[in-house]
Amino acid sequence: MTAPALSTHRVRNPGARDWFLRQQEKMQAELCEVRTVHDHATAKGDGTELHWLQMLQRRLPMRYRAERAFVIDADGNRSQQIDIVIHDRQFCPVLLDTAGGVHIPAESVYAVLEVKQVLSKEQIEYAGAKIESVRRLHRTSAEFLHASGRSRTIPKPILGGIVAFESGWSPPLGDSFEAVMRTSTVDTRVDLGCALRHGGFEIVYSDRGEPQLSRCDADSSLIFFFLRMLHRLQQIATVPAIDYVEYTGLLVVGEDETADAVRTVNSA
Repeated sequence: MTAPALSTHRVRNPGARDWFLRQQEKMQAELCEVRTVHDHATAKGDGTELHWLQMLQRRLPMRYRAERAFVIDADGNRSQQIDIVIHDRQFCPVLLDTAGGVHIPAESVYAVLEVKQVLSKEQIEYAGAKIESVRRLHRTSAEFLHASGRSRTIPKPILGGIVAFESGWSPPLGDSFEAVMRTSTVDTRVDLGCALRHGGFEIVYSDRGEPQLSRCDADSSLIFFFLRMLHRLQQIATVPAIDYVEYTGLLVVGEDETADAVRTVNSA
């Protein structure tokens, strides 16, 4: 008797979609509670940032870490304070951690996200300026050893995003939203985001700078944003190795002292 052929049809698991939807409903309820409990704008903003930050900290793969932080470079420049910095977990040194904030080297950064209550023209432009303050920083790239020899990783563009509770437009992600995205510069571009109550979006820019926009419905805004962000992080692959010698220039004063410090490090 011939055995029946095995079916290659994949059965969709309705439980997985339901689980994702429950996660979004939970997140939305928590953010609604923050908006209801806190009258003060700063307290409301801090509470909202914390929920987004904790969500990413729980669900990002272990190679990444999410922090509210400043980003600095080897030339002594510093970004504006960023609501969420997604950076390398394994090799990233936290160069300064004080009451004034965490400071992360620019080389370790994969993505920066701004958290807002409402998605609007003003907030997207504000987020773009914050993203620009990170993208304009100098990133070093040191050679590193591996089994096949030496390599050097070219720094890839840093992702920029914005997440909000809702959109201030009607329709939420329509022509007005797209028009704002067309006015951005290379350094102020927002690559992806989410208005939790109204939908998620991803933008891929052509070689000519034209935005190609993908959107999703409100009921899957959170998981759409999260999965598209993971896909973009996957494309970056890895951040460049930090050239720590360049950072020694922040610790000394004067050309002679800098040269002495570099010689000392190189001879170690």
